[in-house]
Parts: sequence; C-alpha cells; structure tokens
Amino acid sequence: MIELSAIIVFGILAQWIAWKMKIPAIFPLILLGLFMGPLSTLFLDNQWINPENIFAGNTMYYFVSLSVGIILFEGGLTLKFKEVRQLAGVVRNLLIFGPIIMGLGGALAAHYFLDMDYRVGLLFGSLIIVTGPTVIAPILRSVRPKKSLSTILKWEGIVIDPIGALVAVLVYELFFVSTMSVGGDHSLGLTQVALKTFFLTLCVGSFFGLFSGWALHTLLKRNLIPHFLINVLSLGFVIFAFAGADTLQPESGLLSVTVMGILLANIKTPNIDKILDFKESLTVILISVLFIILSSNISMEQLKLLEMSSLFIFLTVVFLLRPIVVWISSWKSELNWKEKAFIAWVGPKGIVAAAVASLFSLYLMSDKISLPPSLREDVELLVPLTFMIILGTVTLNGLSAKFVASILGLIKESKNSVVIVGANEGSISIANYLEKHDVPITLYDLSKENIRNAKAVGLNVIEKNILSDDEIDFDDAGHLLALTSSNDVNIFACRKLKEVITDLNVYRLITVNEIKFDALSRPSNVLFSSDSDYINFIEIVRKHPVLNELEINSEEHLSSVLENKDTSLPVLIRRKDNIHFITVDFDYQYQEGDILAYIGQLK
Repeated sequence: MIELSAIIVFGILAQWIAWKMKIPAIFPLILLGLFMGPLSTLFLDNQWINPENIFAGNTMYYFVSLSVGIILFEGGLTLKFKEVRQLAGVVRNLLIFGPIIMGLGGALAAHYFLDMDYRVGLLFGSLIIVTGPTVIAPILRSVRPKKSLSTILKWEGIVIDPIGALVAVLVYELFFVSTMSVGGDHSLGLTQVALKTFFLTLCVGSFFGLFSGWALHTLLKRNLIPHFLINVLSLGFVIFAFAGADTLQPESGLLSVTVMGILLANIKTPNIDKILDFKESLTVILISVLFIILSSNISMEQLKLLEMSSLFIFLTVVFLLRPIVVWISSWKSELNWKEKAFIAWVGPKGIVAAAVASLFSLYLMSDKISLPPSLREDVELLVPLTFMIILGTVTLNGLSAKFVASILGLIKESKNSVVIVGANEGSISIANYLEKHDVPITLYDLSKENIRNAKAVGLNVIEKNILSDDEIDFDDAGHLLALTSSNDVNIFACRKLKEVITDLNVYRLITVNEIKFDALSRPSNVLFSSDSDYINFIEIVRKHPVLNELEINSEEHLSSVLENKDTSLPVLIRRKDNIHFITVDFDYQYQEGDILAYIGQLK
C-alpha cells in the first residue's frame, strides 16, 4: 500500500517539478524511479520501491501494456489528416525509412560496441525505432517552431509507436520463436512467420480500432450516452479495442487504439474535446506511474552491466542514425536545411520504448523460457541500455531544443496574430477591425448561433473548446482576448494558456466582483478599463458596432481620451506593424503615428 501510494504521490510531484523547471516530465520521473529503486540499495538493505511487491505474476505486464495503449489512444485523438496533407511525403518516409535505418543501425551498434548477440541486438534496434510523443509535445510547446515542423514531429512520434512495437514482435517471432523454440508455432519458415505475424497484427489491430471507433462515434452522434458517462464509456471502448486485439494477436493492441484515436479525430466525433480533456489527465497519471515503476524495476546488477561502450551506442543513435533517417526522409522536400537539422535533433525516446523493452525482458527472463547463459546476459542488458538511451535523448533534446531552434532561426520573434475566446457581438467588431488592418485573427466558441454570425461576416471562427490546447494551432498567436460572458472561462483560459505558451499575451474582461470590491487585487491584463465588464462591453458595442480611430499626438492626449469611460471603450493602439491592447495598467509611451482604436464615441 505504502509503495503504490508513494509512486502516485511522487509521480505527480515530479510532473509539477518538470512544469516548474520547464523540462520534459520523463526526465525527473526516470531519475526518481532509479533513486527509489536500484539506487536506494546504496543506503538501504532493500529497494525502497520494488514493483514485484505491488504486482503479482503477470499483472505488471498487463498493467504496462494497457496503460501504454491508453496513452497512444490519447495521442491518436490529436492527429488530423488535414494538417498533414502538405507534409505527407516526409511523414511517410520517416515511418518507412526510420524503422529500417534505426532498427538495423541500432543492432549493428549494439553488436559492434557491446558484442551483443545479433538476435538481442535486433530486438534492441526495434525498441529504439519509436520516439516519444509524451516528450515531444512539451518540447514543441516550449520551442513553438513552425507549424510544419510541429506537425511532422507530432505525427511521427505517435504513429511510429505501434510500428516499433510491431517490428519488435516480428524480431521476437523470427529470432526467438522460430529459431530457438521459445513457444509458438515452429513449423513455419522465417519468411512465413514474418508475413503471418505482420498481416495478422495489421488486420486484427485495424479491425478492432475501426470497429470500436465507429461504435463509439455512432453512440455519441445519436446521443445514446449520458453526459456523465461519456468519459468512462470511451475508456471502456479503448480497453475493449486494446484487449480484444491483443488477445487475438499479441501486440496488436497498440495499433488498434492508435487507429481508433485517429478515426475519432477525423470524422467529427461529438464531445471529442471532453474525451480528450479526460484522457490528457489520465495520461499524466499513467505516465507518472509507469516511468517510476519501469525504472525502479531495474536492478543494481543490470545498471552495473552498462559500460563506456554503451555511451558510443547513444552517440551513434543521436548523431549518426537520426540525422541519416531525417536526411533520407526529407530528400527533395520543401524543408530547408535548418528545418531538417531541427527535426534531426529532436528525436527523444519515451514510454513505448521503455514499456516494450521491459515487457520483452520480463517474458524472456521468466522461468518458462530457457536461454543460453551468454544470450541471457545480453537480454539482461536490454532494459538498462534502453533506459540509458531514453534518459540521454530526453535530457539532450529537452534541455537544448529551444537553444538549437534559436541558433537555427526557427523561433519567430514577432507573433502578432490574435486569438479571441468567444464569438459574441463585441468579439466580432474587434475581429472585423483587426482583419481590416491585416492582423490574422481566429475566434473560438461553442455556441452555434455565435459561430453562424461570425461566419456570416467572413471571419475565421472555429467551434472548439479552447482549453484543449493540444488541439489548437497557436503557431503565430501573439495575443489572446478572453471576451466570453463567463468570468470563470475568461480567467481560466488566460491562466492555462499563459502556462502553456509563456510568450503569449493574454487579456480578459474585468469581473463583477473586481468592480464591486475595491479590496480585490486587479491583474494588469484586464482589458479596456477598471469598470468595463461583459455587460458594459456588449451594451456599448450594440450602440456602436464599428470601431473608430483617432490619431494620438502625445501621452497626455491619450490620458484625456481614456477619461471618456461612460461613452467609449479604448481597445488598442495601432503602431505601424504592431498592435498594443489597452489594459487598466496600460503603460503608454508615445510614438509618432500612433492610432487609437475605440468603441463608442468621444465627448
């Protein structure tokens, strides 16, 4: 009980530390798992955390497999075909050449530097095929490179995971089942085994994924699921897809849940934002628990097996194999050399590599299988070597990606587009003005009527919950205006999105309580004035729906204009190619040519 509780509590603590330090969460999670596991034997008689005390028999195997399935389903929900159409060639090549080059290259490196048996070497090579979507996502949020780069890395990171697991199964079937009589059907040749395993996995995984996704979509579209059961029932469908596929064909579950997630994301499934929000929270908990469990399950004896030669394998993977994969995959694409270099640099390994390595190690080292002593030693090295690659790539990419992107000039200095939460009358007036002056805008709302009104005047409006930040393109966003009628939505949107995108300027309307009670502190990002709440904002807009302009000739001039609180609302200062929204604590420094845009009329 105490060990399981410690894993959950410390896992969540590690997530908070990672957020505070702006690093991928996997980094502190693995270190914490090693410290609570094998490294704790340096000052304790027994391991502080021993997963064998928590999971009996094959329970750990099942828990890890199912958890990874849920994580991949959540990733699949973020993949939209429309965003990858122009980049399909590069993504396709990464999914084809990546497994071949990384798998064979990793095997050769393990054999050359560690004298590892070719069978275990190929199994290791298949494990490092995958990247880490749970690591790449926070890196991309921190760096915020071009949309094309984010799309390529996100698609590769999620889709290549089931491919890597499939390749690992093929290697296992070919070189352990067929040649060593380790369970399974031994009557078939190597080619027949590979083809049978590949097609069975592909067909079973695809069938269960498509069927489960279609069934859940149909129930949601026909409103046959009560609101309070949407999340738990969707989780049930994910578990059914994973377990059903995995039972018929081992290791096809990862493919089934990825296919299910991609299907739901691309057929306009109702309430998908609600499902995604729930799965994001669940994924955070699962990742926290999984990494601590898997890393604490490594023994001190296994860590001692790592030699200096292991470092050469890491260097080969990062500085030779990954660049070759990207260079070949992006050949004759529209990507320039800087963009290719950034993609080549960001290739961290993650939860799937750790989980699959642990699963195969648990199975091959079990009492049911008798391996030769030399081969058993190589299998013992499989998990610590994989974790070393994971920890090394996470550390290197997580801590240096933004610096590398800055050197390559892939971080945009100026982000001037505006995201507006709420497509009401006031939002439409401001959006119309911004579009007139060539400022890109995007409105987000869930109201059918508001969306219809915004589209009627030709505005870019999206029906989506903006708090589902992983689903929304903030590539060029420099400002966010929270203008809904809900104070809670405005406050929470500003708070959450500011945490996700640190250089995003967020603004909101003042709340009724902030107006009534002077004792309440008022943040500096409150728009317009200290007494202009939603009702006041909409009333003035209804009388004066079009923004007016006034050229400012001094700081004193603007101060005098801002005193017209009863009949006008100052919105922004337009200065050459930049805009500056006016807030209660607006610090204005006059420049010639400044234009004030305001709603209402001046006295």
